[in-house]
Amino acid sequence: MKKNLFQLIAFLLFALSINGFIVNTTLGQETESSKFSFELEDKIPVDSKITIGKLENGLTYYIRENKKPENRAELRLVVKVGSVQEDDDQLGLAHFAEHMAFNGTKNFEKHALIDYLESIGMKFGPEINAYTSFERTVYMLQVPTDVISTLDTAFQILEDWGQNVSFEDEEIDKERGVVIEEWRLGRGASQRMFKEQLPVLFKDSRYADRYVIGEKEILETFSYETIRRFYMDWYRPELMAVVAVGDFDKNQIEEMIKEHFSRLTNPAQPREYVKYPVPDHEETLFAIASDKEAPMSSVIIYNKSKAEPEIYVKDLRNATIERLFSNMLSQRLSELTQKPDAPFAFGIASKSGFFGGTEVFNLVGYAVKDNKMEQCLDVLLTEYEKVRKYGFTETELERQKTSTLSSYEKMKNEADKTESRRLADEYIRNYLTDEFIPGIEYEYEFNKKYLPGITLDEVNNFASTLMTEKNRVVTVSMPDKEGLHIPTDDELNNVIILAGTKEIIAYEDKVLDIPLLAEEPKGTSVIEEKYIEEIDVTEWKLGNGVRVVLKPTEFKNDEIMFSSFSLGGSSLVSDENYFSASNASPIIRNSGLGKFNNIELQKHLAGKIVSVRPMIGDLTEKLAGNSSLKDMETMFQLIYLYFTEPRKDNDGYLAFKAQMQAFLENQKASPEKAFQDTVQVTTYDYNVRRRPFSSELFDEINLDSAYAIYLDRFSDASDFTFFFVGSFDLNQIKPLIEKYLGGLPSTGRIENWKDIGADFPEGIIEKTLYKGIEQKSFVQLIFTGPFDWTYENRWAIKSMQQVVDIKLREVVREEKGGTYGVRVWAAPERDPKKRYSFVIWFGCDPERVEELTETVFVQLDSLKNYGPYQKNIDKVKEIQKRTQEVQLKQNRFWLNSLYTSYFYGDDPILILEKDEMAEKLTQELVQKAAQEYLNNKNYIKVVLYPEKE
Repeated sequence: MKKNLFQLIAFLLFALSINGFIVNTTLGQETESSKFSFELEDKIPVDSKITIGKLENGLTYYIRENKKPENRAELRLVVKVGSVQEDDDQLGLAHFAEHMAFNGTKNFEKHALIDYLESIGMKFGPEINAYTSFERTVYMLQVPTDVISTLDTAFQILEDWGQNVSFEDEEIDKERGVVIEEWRLGRGASQRMFKEQLPVLFKDSRYADRYVIGEKEILETFSYETIRRFYMDWYRPELMAVVAVGDFDKNQIEEMIKEHFSRLTNPAQPREYVKYPVPDHEETLFAIASDKEAPMSSVIIYNKSKAEPEIYVKDLRNATIERLFSNMLSQRLSELTQKPDAPFAFGIASKSGFFGGTEVFNLVGYAVKDNKMEQCLDVLLTEYEKVRKYGFTETELERQKTSTLSSYEKMKNEADKTESRRLADEYIRNYLTDEFIPGIEYEYEFNKKYLPGITLDEVNNFASTLMTEKNRVVTVSMPDKEGLHIPTDDELNNVIILAGTKEIIAYEDKVLDIPLLAEEPKGTSVIEEKYIEEIDVTEWKLGNGVRVVLKPTEFKNDEIMFSSFSLGGSSLVSDENYFSASNASPIIRNSGLGKFNNIELQKHLAGKIVSVRPMIGDLTEKLAGNSSLKDMETMFQLIYLYFTEPRKDNDGYLAFKAQMQAFLENQKASPEKAFQDTVQVTTYDYNVRRRPFSSELFDEINLDSAYAIYLDRFSDASDFTFFFVGSFDLNQIKPLIEKYLGGLPSTGRIENWKDIGADFPEGIIEKTLYKGIEQKSFVQLIFTGPFDWTYENRWAIKSMQQVVDIKLREVVREEKGGTYGVRVWAAPERDPKKRYSFVIWFGCDPERVEELTETVFVQLDSLKNYGPYQKNIDKVKEIQKRTQEVQLKQNRFWLNSLYTSYFYGDDPILILEKDEMAEKLTQELVQKAAQEYLNNKNYIKVVLYPEKE
C-alpha cells in the first residue's frame, strides 16, 4: 500500500517548483455570471452535479457521474482515522490494519480479493491500492462499469473493508514481514532526520510520537487482539465516507451504496473520537538534523496557523489573494535560482493544509550548497522581508492574475473531460477537511469576477500575517561530513534577527516587451499527403523535407501534444564531448531563446499554457511539448526558435551547473545511489558514456562545445518527423505547420546514429556492495541477451513480465513476507543493437538475501519448466484488454504509440490490434518467452548490504 508520510512534503514542494511554467489569457473586466451569485456574504455552493447523502448510521457518501475514463468508476472508502488514533501499544497498526484489508474478509478469503480484481483486468498498485496518514485511511479502486455485477462486487469489497476484515492469525503473521519490509525500505537518512525533527515540528502534540509506519518492535510483537481492537474501535460508519465517481447511473450507484453500507453499525458504546490539536508556541523553534548519508540539504520555514473554514465567497476571495501572494513569492525565489550565486537550487513559497486543524505557510530552499545553510535562510527571509517592506509590483500581480485565470479557463474548458480520479480526490478532501467543492465552472466565473478587482495593497497586506515569530519552526536537514558546518539554534536565530534589520533594496521587475520572433518565417507548403483511415491519422510532407503525423482527437477539449525525432543524437560526437552533448539541451533550456534570457522568457510566457522542450539523446535529437488551443501558435514559435535562435547565455549555463552540482554534491553518501551506480557501470561494462552522474562530471562540460553541438543537431530539420495529437482540426493547424515547421532550416543531409559500444557483459556477473548503516539490502537481477526484433516478440516479453510480476508478488511478498514489493520490467531494444534486458529488483532484510534470491530463481525455473498458471494468463489477458480500452481514449497513448510505430517502422494500424494480441496469449507462449529471455547463464546480480561493523 502506498504511504502518505509527511516526510515527503519537502520533496513534493521542490518537485512543484521545477514542474515547468504554466504559461496566457487576457484578463477580462469584472463580469456578473447569470448562473451564479457571488455576493461576498453568499455561501460557497456545492456543485449541483454531486449527490451527497448520509445514511442513518452516519456514513456519508458522494456520487458523481463522469465519463472520463469511459466504462470506469473510481471508488473510495475514506475512514477518518489514522495513526493519531493509535494507543501506545498500537504504533503502526492503523497502517497495518489497512494492509490486512487485502488479506481476507468475510466474503473474500485470504487473497481471493486480489485474485478477483486482477481477473477483471485491474492492476495491483495503479487501480487497487490504499494509504494511511496521521488522520486518514483511504482505500481506492478503479473498476470497470460495463458489467453491473462487477460494480456490485466492488461495493461488496468496500463494505467488507469497512467492517468485515478477517484478521486471521496466520495472515497477520504473514503480513508482519511485508509491513516490516515497508518500514525497512523507508529507513535511511531522510527518515532518520525527519524523525529527529518531528517532535519540534509537532511540539507538544500527539503527532510528534505517532509516526505512521510505526515501531519495528511493536510490528513484530503486537498481539492479534491489539490490531483487532484498533479496527473494532475506529472502523465505524459515522467515521466513514464512500466516494463514487465514474461512468455509471448515479441512481443505481446510490441504491448500491444504501444496500451495502446501511448494514454497517456503530458500537453501542463508541470510543470518543478526539481531534488532536497542534498547540501554539510563542517563540521560533529550530530543528537541525544532520546525517552522514544525507544526499541533499534543505532549509524550510514553517509558519503554522489555525485553519479557518472557507464557507463564504469572501473567504474564497481572501484565499485567492493569499495564493497570488505565495505564487508571486515563488516566482521571485525561482528567479533567484537562475543566478549562479544562489545558495539553493530550488525554492518555493506555499500555503497548505497541515495537521491538527492547522495550516502552514512554507518557505523552502532545496538542494542547498555546502556551507550555505545560513545564507539560504537569510535569502528566504530577505525575499520575504523585501515583500513586507516594498511589496510586489503591479506587473508581477497582473502576470499572476493572468496565469491564474488561464489555468482556471483551461480546467473549465476540460470540465466534461476531467478524470474521475481527480474529482474523487476533491471529494475526499471535502469530507476530511471541508474543502469547498463548487465545481470548476463556479471557480472560473468567480475568478473572472474577482481577480481584476484585487488590488496590489490587498496582496501586499498578507506579508504581515503569513510569517510571524509565533508558531514558526525552522528545519535544517543536511549531510554530516568533514568540512561542513552544522549551524546551531543561536546562529540561525541571529540570521533571523539580522534579516529584519539590514538594508534591503526593492525588487526590480525587468520585462522585455518585444515579440518572441523578430521576423516571421517564410514557410513551405505541404507537398505530399497520406491518410490512414483505420486510425484517422494524416501524414504530410513539407517542402523542406519535414514529415508531420497528425491525429485530431476529442479525448480532451483543450489539449495539444507533440513530439518529434531525428536520428543522430550524442552518438555522433566524440567521447570527450559526450557530457557536453548530453547536457546541451538543458543548458539551452536554462538560457532562453532569441532576445529573451530564461527569466525574461518565463515572464513573457506568463499566462500561456505552453511548453516546448528540446532534448539530445544517445540516438536522436527531438523536441516535445504541449499547448492549449489558443496558445498553439506560441508553441510553434517556440519550436521555431529552438531550431533557429537558441541562446548561448553564460549566466544561464553557470546557473544550471550550480543547480546540478548542488543537487549532486552529496549524492555519493547515499547507499541507494551507490547501488544504482554499481548496477549502471556493471550493466554497460564500464563504458565511458555510462559513468554515473556526479558533480565531478560537470567539469567535462564546455559551454562552447555544448552550444556548437546543439546548433549542429538542430541545424537541419529535413530528417525530422513531428507528431501532433489532440484537440485541433487539420485546417486550423495546417497554416501554422506550413509557416513554422515549413520554415525550419533544411540542408538535406543524410545521417544516422552510431553504435558507441555500450555492450552488456556476457556470462554470470555478480557484485556485492557494502554501504549504509541501515539493516537493509537491495537485490537487482538483470538478464540480457540478443533479441529478434518483431512486434510479436516485444509483446511476448512484456506479457511474460506481467506474469512474472504477479507470481513474484504472490510468492516473495505474500507467501514469504520477504519484501514490500518486487519490481519487474522488460526492455527490448532494436537500436543500437537488437538485445533485451529483463530486470528484477527487490529490497529485503540482509539476512534473507540468499533465501529470497533463491526463491526468485526457483519461480523463474518453474515458469521455464512448467509454464505459468492458467489463472495468471487469464489475468494478464484481461489486464491488457482493459488497459488498451482506457488508453485508446488518451492523447498521450496515441502520441507515444505513433512515435514508436514510425521510429521502428511498424505499421501504425497495429496500435489497434492489441486486443487481438491479448487473445492469443497462452501458457505455452509465456513459457517459451521465459525460456528465451531468462537465461541462467547470462545475467548480472548486484546486491547491496549494510557496511560491516
